[in-house]
Amino acid sequence: MRIATSPSKFARFIAAAALLLVSATAFAQSRPDTENGRFALSPSGDGGVLRLDTKTGSVSNCMNSGAGWACYAVPDERAALDDEIGRLQAENEKLKAKLAEREGTVAGKNEEALPKSDSLKKPEPKVAEGERKIEIPLPSDRDMDRVMSFLERAWRRLIEMANRIQKDVSGGKI
Repeated sequence: MRIATSPSKFARFIAAAALLLVSATAFAQSRPDTENGRFALSPSGDGGVLRLDTKTGSVSNCMNSGAGWACYAVPDERAALDDEIGRLQAENEKLKAKLAEREGTVAGKNEEALPKSDSLKKPEPKVAEGERKIEIPLPSDRDMDRVMSFLERAWRRLIEMANRIQKDVSGGKI
């Protein structure tokens, strides 16, 4: 390839390169925003298209109605949550302020420390408490019979286990 050395050929070469550059940028600017990457489109189940604006992050649902295509913004749950959080924080601050006002006017509030006491030390019984009698109901005869039969069965089983272990150790000879 031979490079033009005369001024007229060089000027034409520069002009052609400039024209190519200008036409390329004009073509890029005349293309729709979806081709530049600003919008990402994906089909939705209802025959429409979901459009994501990559610059702002907003989502729109676009549908072809009888009058043409129309896009409606999809409600942003994050914005609704942020609004609710802001409202609750403001309400919390108001309630804290009200509580701080009331704390200064609490009746019977004592700023003195409570006296320390030994929690392990048993208090001395008062005279009235010393005279009290504690009544514990005793088990009936039926309850005692049930306990005795349980203990007898447990004792027999324990003896039987000891005999079996002794037989196993001695090889079956007793």
